[in-house]
Amino acid sequence: MWAPIIGNFFHIIAVILGFFGGYHYRPKYLTVYSVWMWIWLGWNIFTICFYLEVGMLSRDSDILNIGTESRSWWEVNGIGCQPMYNFTRNTENHVLFSKPISVEGCLLEYYYVECIQAGIQCLLAVLGFVGALTTLTLCTEEDDTFDFIGGFDTYTAYHSPNKTSHLHLQPIYSEAKYRSAI
Repeated sequence: MWAPIIGNFFHIIAVILGFFGGYHYRPKYLTVYSVWMWIWLGWNIFTICFYLEVGMLSRDSDILNIGTESRSWWEVNGIGCQPMYNFTRNTENHVLFSKPISVEGCLLEYYYVECIQAGIQCLLAVLGFVGALTTLTLCTEEDDTFDFIGGFDTYTAYHSPNKTSHLHLQPIYSEAKYRSAI
């Protein structure tokens, strides 16, 4: 299942960026994380549709394994599963087997386990997206408590009643504007 492994690799990178962006209040990292959450949500919805064989999708196609003939780990390793293999030997007398002939006794079929995992990932993606948007709004709100040097507060460090400093913010007019205003 190489396509999900590659997707998970990018997901891990995006989650690291999201945590870093949230911790350090980096809006660009949080934006990348938010966009990735939509992609991840779409991928997991596709995975659910794939395993439930919605429309023309089939579990036996090579879409997820990218033609490598690999199978879901849950197919033979699920709870209670008993795989039956067709053992063959190669020229060096090593036992070879690929996919099982049949799998019996599974408590839950592998495609339902895959759908449950994808559903949990969808839920986590939505929660991550909401968390990223909340953090983005907190990061990008303007902070009006900053006191500019000689700004609007009459008791700043630069302009207090005890100081005779003349640091004031004065508007700058260009001569052309000033003449047209007269």
